[in-house]
Amino acid sequence: MAIELTPLPLPPSAEPSKFETFGREVKGINPGNCTIEQLEEIKQALYRHEVLFFHNVVLTPEQQLKLTKAFDPDSEIYGHGGKLGSEKSSILHSALQAIPRVPQVQLIGNGMLYNHEGLAETRLKHLTHKTFHKTVVSTEDEQKGFTRFYRWHIDAALYDLSPPRVTTLYAVRVPEGPNQICRYDDGTGDELDVPLATTAFISGQTMFQLLPPELKSVAVRAEVKYAPHPYVWMAPARAKSTGLGIVSEGLETPLDQLPPWAEDKIKTHPMLWRNPVTNMLSLQVHPCGAIELIVSPIPSGAAREGALYPDGARITDLEEVRDLLDRMQRPAIAPNLVYPHKWSNNDLILFHNRGVLHTVVGTLQPNQMRVYHQCNLAASDDPTGPSNEDISQWA
Repeated sequence: MAIELTPLPLPPSAEPSKFETFGREVKGINPGNCTIEQLEEIKQALYRHEVLFFHNVVLTPEQQLKLTKAFDPDSEIYGHGGKLGSEKSSILHSALQAIPRVPQVQLIGNGMLYNHEGLAETRLKHLTHKTFHKTVVSTEDEQKGFTRFYRWHIDAALYDLSPPRVTTLYAVRVPEGPNQICRYDDGTGDELDVPLATTAFISGQTMFQLLPPELKSVAVRAEVKYAPHPYVWMAPARAKSTGLGIVSEGLETPLDQLPPWAEDKIKTHPMLWRNPVTNMLSLQVHPCGAIELIVSPIPSGAAREGALYPDGARITDLEEVRDLLDRMQRPAIAPNLVYPHKWSNNDLILFHNRGVLHTVVGTLQPNQMRVYHQCNLAASDDPTGPSNEDISQWA
C-alpha cells in the first residue's frame, strides 16, 4: 500500500509559494512498523519535502532508533557522541538526557519526569533564550506572551563526527497554552505568531535561492570551518536576538582551554550541501559554531565584475565571519518563510537535517510539561558539496 502525502497546514504568516514542495503529512501508515517498500517511499519523500509529519502515532524508542537508522544503516552512535554528560561546560549538557536502554534516543523538554523509559526521576530543562542571548525579552513583555527563537542550528557535533542525515522528533507530552509572539528584536520589527513551545523550521534550499548573485557566488565557493568542541567553545558567548549566530565580544572559550582536541578531528564542510535525491543545493551552516570561512577563487573564465573575494579568501576574523553569515542567512528566517509546527501528543516529525535549519521557540513555566524523544545518528559520511557544474553556474 502506497503512502499518502498531503501538504502541511501552513500558518497565515507563511508565503504559500515558498512552501510548494516543503513539508508533507504522511497518512495511512505506522512509521514504527512499515514494510520495506513503504520505508523506501518515506525516504524518498523526506528528501523531496525536507520535513515529514505523522499525526498521533505510537512509537517506542526502539522503533524510533530503527526508523532513524534506516536512512543511514552504517550509522551507530548518537549525533553528538556519548560524551555530553562529561562535557559539563557544553551548552548542550543540561538539555539532553539519554534513555538508558536506547542511548541514541534523547529526552528533551521541560519539567520533572518520573518513571519514564527506565528513568526513575529526571528534570528536563526547556531551552530558553534568557540563558543564551545577549539581550532578553523583559519579564513584563514575557508575561504578555512575547518570546524569541532560541538557536537556529543543524543537529551535529561539528567536531570529529559527521552531521546526521535525519533527525526524528517524537512528542510524548505537549504543553498546553496560548500562542506566543516570537520577536526578532533586530530593528526590523519582525514578529511571528507561534504555537507554545513550537519547533520552527526553515529551508536551506530557500536560503540559497534568496541570495543575490554575488552571495550565491560566495556560497558555491565557500567552506565553513568549525571550532573544536564548538558547544564548549561557544558556551560563554551570547547569541543575537534572532537566535541566528553569536554576538562578537571575544567571550568564546580560548582554544587552549578547551577539552583536548586534535586538528584532524576539526570539521570543515562546504557551505552548500547537495540533496541526494533532488540534487538541489541547500545553504547549511550552523552559524554559532563557525570559526573561519575559506572561499576559493573565481573559476578561470568566469566574470569577476561585482564579485566578492574574486581571488579567494581565508576569513579568520570572527566578526567578519559572523557578519557575512548573517547577511546570507537572515533573509531566510523572515516570518513568511518560517514553518512553526503545532504539536500534539504522539506527533512524530522526521526532518532532513542536511536540508533545513530548526530551533525550539517559546517560554514555559516550570509546571508546564514538555516531553519529547529525539534521535539522530552521526552519519557514515560527510555532506556532498557543489559539483564543478554548480560552481560554473553560480560562481
